[in-house]
Amino acid sequence: MIRFAPVGRVATGGLVALVVTALVAFTWSVPSSAQELDLGFLTTRAEATDYEQTTRYDEAVALMEAAATQSDLLHLTHFGYSVEGRALPLAIWGVEDPSVDAVLDDPRLRVFVQANIHAGEVCGKEAMLALIRDLAAGSHDAWLESVILLIAPIYNADGNERVDLYNRPRQWGPVGGMGQRPNARDLDLNRDHMKVASPEARSLIGLMNRYDPHVLVDLHTTNGTQHGYHLTYSPPLNPNTHPAIDSLLRDELLPSVTETIRARYGWDFYYYGNLPFRNAEPGWYTFDHRPRFNNNYVGLRNRVAILSEAYSYASFRDRVLATRAFVEEIITYAAENAAVVRGVIEEAESDSLPGSSFAVQAAFQRSAEPADIILGGTERIRNPYSGAVMLAMTEERRVERMYEYGAFQATESVTLPAAYLIPERLSAVLNLLDDHGIVMTSQASGFEGAEAFAIDSTHVAERPFQGVQERALFGSWHKAEPPGSQGGWVRVDLAQPLGRLAAYLLEPRSDDGVVNWGILDEALEGADTYPILRLPLSP
Repeated sequence: MIRFAPVGRVATGGLVALVVTALVAFTWSVPSSAQELDLGFLTTRAEATDYEQTTRYDEAVALMEAAATQSDLLHLTHFGYSVEGRALPLAIWGVEDPSVDAVLDDPRLRVFVQANIHAGEVCGKEAMLALIRDLAAGSHDAWLESVILLIAPIYNADGNERVDLYNRPRQWGPVGGMGQRPNARDLDLNRDHMKVASPEARSLIGLMNRYDPHVLVDLHTTNGTQHGYHLTYSPPLNPNTHPAIDSLLRDELLPSVTETIRARYGWDFYYYGNLPFRNAEPGWYTFDHRPRFNNNYVGLRNRVAILSEAYSYASFRDRVLATRAFVEEIITYAAENAAVVRGVIEEAESDSLPGSSFAVQAAFQRSAEPADIILGGTERIRNPYSGAVMLAMTEERRVERMYEYGAFQATESVTLPAAYLIPERLSAVLNLLDDHGIVMTSQASGFEGAEAFAIDSTHVAERPFQGVQERALFGSWHKAEPPGSQGGWVRVDLAQPLGRLAAYLLEPRSDDGVVNWGILDEALEGADTYPILRLPLSP
């Protein structure tokens, strides 16, 4: 395991802050200063500055490291690296042996929480660092009976260090500045779950493959419509998410957590949404169904995923507290209903995909009845250091009744085959599937009945998005000619736990697969047939 840094103490404005004095690799020796450090001194920079500033990378690692010395059940490791080579820290709580095998062999539910995927949205980072510290002090020991926690508080580590007072200027703090949205190569990490173009995304998906968490929570801050919610949330939005996962979240977990938060703190939480930006019908609109987004991606992996969006115009302090309360209530629900959560996941994984209908394009679905949406107001205040205008949440509340567009329905579907057949020469596709953890086998024969996709036309976006000019194919499936001597083939069966993800990546009409992200551009140049075949389910 990696040793991140020894810890020292310096006085800052009468408060104790943590500083990193050196980076020492591959040793777990603990300096005496860390051994002597009382947990009462482990403050985040946000806490130490009365929420004027946000914690830097070295400080976050030092806090996690010092907390880990205080508890045999809290361990610090890393799950990968950023573009600039920063180790991405991971806290594992609830076990004496933090090895992957020991964690997987443990019968308890595994809950993973990540924060700071957008490093200007820092409330989740601060909330999780404080939670890690308090777990080391014995807080929430009741969770130990049924839950293991994995917490990655600073995912976009490079973006976190690019602090600027003019990042997200209208957000109500931290007034001392915050990091930037993309990583060091200007990629939005919350658009990178399918193409996996960044080391951070490869690291995160590697974590999912190794530790296989049952519940995953992704912490953000939203700055859209002015509303009356301290925090909004979302389950997976892709229509191919298994209904049992969707039902658990929409009918049980999220309503339960919402009611508990309201009763305990007086805060209103609700489903993520915005009023329409353009000429759409009036309503409360969620964001996007495509699995490039974390919660949608995790849903296609047959896991319970929750997006958290603290309200940008609530004070920084309130955003941190609301985010922490939300995470704690999710974990409490998971701990009290661990068998139910496991049962839902097992149901999703045992469901047969071949021969079923599968959405490759989708659109908003309007709710059957209007809902009461709490809208609110803000006042304009100035950042005392930059002079930039910030919007601060006021006490204004008004309820407006409107339809919700909080789910998606298929606009184009396919009947899933038993398997896909990929030429070995398409190494980029095979490498991507391997990165996602999708099981593949070699196939030398058995191509009878295979289908090929005849391309009628192609559309390529004029402007690049995330460095890619997105592509769409149009055409239809038909019986394929025998492959002949085209080299070896690799088979991807859909009767596997990641079958939904495999299908979304490989279907040529998928709006978020290998075609869309340009991974097959070279193979498609001048082609009239999609190079990947499929084997229909035998009648």
